[in-house]
Amino acid sequence: MQAKETVRALLDRLSDECTLQDVLYHLYVLSEVEQGRQELEEGRGIPHEQVAQELRRKWQLTAE
Repeated sequence: MQAKETVRALLDRLSDECTLQDVLYHLYVLSEVEQGRQELEEGRGIPHEQVAQELRRKWQLTAE
């Protein structure tokens, strides 16, 4: 989906009472998600098990 189409679709989904800050926040979230998807496609993602291990180590939890 092209950027303008994405913005139009977002605006259609938001309520008529939303603020400019609401629009900016949702655009930011969409941008971050798209960047994450692109990174995964390029093989720059972190495997789930590695993330789980790091979180367990950080919070000193044991695997269930």
